[in-house]
Formats: sequence, structure tokens, C-alpha cells
Amino acid sequence: LTNIADYTVYLVIAAIYGYSEYLLLTWLQLEFAVQKLPATWWYWLLLFLADDFCFYWFHRASHKLGLLWMSHAVHHSSNEFNLSVGLRQTWLPFLGVFFWLPLAFAGFAPVHILAVQAISLSYQFLMHTQLVNLPRLLGQIFNTPSHHRVHHGMNSEYLDRNFAGVLIVWDKLFGTFTPEQAPVEFGIHAP
Repeated sequence: LTNIADYTVYLVIAAIYGYSEYLLLTWLQLEFAVQKLPATWWYWLLLFLADDFCFYWFHRASHKLGLLWMSHAVHHSSNEFNLSVGLRQTWLPFLGVFFWLPLAFAGFAPVHILAVQAISLSYQFLMHTQLVNLPRLLGQIFNTPSHHRVHHGMNSEYLDRNFAGVLIVWDKLFGTFTPEQAPVEFGIHAP
């Protein structure tokens, strides 16, 4: 019930944030006369990859910078790990926009950026489970529940690992990937 109540407040904040992000990105594109990219198949592929890359760095920074961790810690503070934990989202998402500014300056439409963000967050929600294990082959490219359990672990070998949104390849590329081996102890250490 706490997680659902938290998510209810988050939905109101997310609507305000989404609209604010849309307005800011649109204004910046107009102010700097950014040339919009044509919405072809490769546009959507590039937008998906770029969004996932931006999320990786935002998520990684959210574990390293106190101001961002302050609002992200609620997502990690549960000693349980289930879908409802995926509902525990920040009430201060507004600093995140800085990580997605390059997408607007690259010429992606703000409404498309927001749509891909929403799809990505929906996928990430499904990673919060101990009941499902995806085939290992999928885990070579995609974030899986196993990879995300590691991310939520407070075991020393699991701290600050697996920041993936949809693709685990960024973690592998930047050296933050760790497979699930030891049983995961969920939660956070003392602040």
C-alpha cells in the first residue's frame, strides 16, 4: 500500500515534470533553431539507443551524486523486491532533464523523447521481480530481472552495478556489469 501511495503521488509529479520537460525542450529547439530529424525507421532506432544511453548515465549519476541519490534512495530502500518496488519513484525528477538535453539538440522531437522515456520506464518496471528469469541469451543484450536484482542488492559485490534501463550493453561497455551469483540482500546501508 505504501508503494502504491508513493506511485500515486509520483504520477501527479511525473505529469507536471513531463509537461515541463516538453515545454523546455520545445523552447530550446525553437530558441536555438534546431533542425528536426525526419521520423524514419532509423530515427526511432537512434532515439531508442540515445534515450537508453542517457538513462544509463542519469541512473549511474543518481547513485554517485548526493542530490540525485537523495531522491533515488527511496527506490532502493525496500528490503523486499517485487513489482511494487518498481512503483517507488522519485518525487524530484526535475534534474533528470539535463541528461536528455542532448537528444533535443540532436533534433529529436520532444514528444517522441517523452514517449520513448515512458516505454523504457514501463520495461524497467517489469524487471522488479524474483519470480521470472529470462533466457541467458536475452541477458547478453537486454536488462533482465536477474541483472536488476543485482542492481538492488546491498551485497558488497553488487553495490553500484547494473545501471541499465533496457540494454545491459552500456554496463558491459563501461565496466559496471556484474552477473547475479550470490543470493541478493535487498535494501540500502545506513545513510
